[in-house]
Amino acid sequence: MKSNRIKASFSEQVLQVVIYCILIGLCLMIILPCINIVALSFNDGKDAARGGIYFWTRKFTWDNYKEVIQDGSITKAYFITIARTVIGTVASLIVTSFAAYSLKEKELPGRKLLTILITFTMLFSGGMIPTYIQYNKLGLVDSFWVYVVPSLVSVTYLLMMRTFFETIPESLEESAKLDGCGYFKIFSTIIIPLSKPVMAVVGLYTAVNHWNDWFSGAFYMRSSSLWPVQTVLQQMLSKAMASREVTTVSQAIAQNTNTVTSDSLKMAAVVVTTVPILCVYPFIQKYFAKGAMIGAVKE
Repeated sequence: MKSNRIKASFSEQVLQVVIYCILIGLCLMIILPCINIVALSFNDGKDAARGGIYFWTRKFTWDNYKEVIQDGSITKAYFITIARTVIGTVASLIVTSFAAYSLKEKELPGRKLLTILITFTMLFSGGMIPTYIQYNKLGLVDSFWVYVVPSLVSVTYLLMMRTFFETIPESLEESAKLDGCGYFKIFSTIIIPLSKPVMAVVGLYTAVNHWNDWFSGAFYMRSSSLWPVQTVLQQMLSKAMASREVTTVSQAIAQNTNTVTSDSLKMAAVVVTTVPILCVYPFIQKYFAKGAMIGAVKE
């Protein structure tokens, strides 16, 4: 049976080769540094200071990871980070989706004015000191909820959701209204089930923001018992670098006192904080490509 596939011209084949080469190059630019970080994290710190380690370890050791996790505060910090990521992401999806659905409705009084006021907050903020004073008055400072409440709604994600909701045919909502469904029933049984792509994308971005945030713990938490893992590791690295930079690499090798250096500790910390959030992506990959294209294609 003869194939109906049109044979690509020579110029098209050359273009495909160029595109593949560019994509392969970009992949290598992303993957190779990650492999280098993992290799250094499992290598003896003093040995790594000699250089020459790129994609595999020369002197394998667990000491870097032992120093990262030997402090009991790191375990509690992980629970704090997981709790804030789960609670913050779920709460943000609920509040943002409600707000986006409300702004999507043309019957909403002052819809355009609300959209302008919300968008205005993307351009200007109150500043660090006024924000701290406001959080303190609200009782959020030195409270777990300072991780959740301020990030309940992101204007970017709000507009992204509203754009997606507007692509859902209005005929579905009209049919549901004829059957006696109210706005909440329509939202929960029609809008949300059809919005898995955008919910997955916004959920992933929100979770990554929560997981990587060290600023809130460092500036709004007086007690270190509520620090997230990023803040704990940042403080740990600062102390390690301050204590180890007093001694030069050559002196440390001569004294043979410790196999861990500030650089090797840093690499182990990067792996410890990055791997857990990377494990989430495969579960939502099928929704991610479609959700990320929201607003890019106009019909």
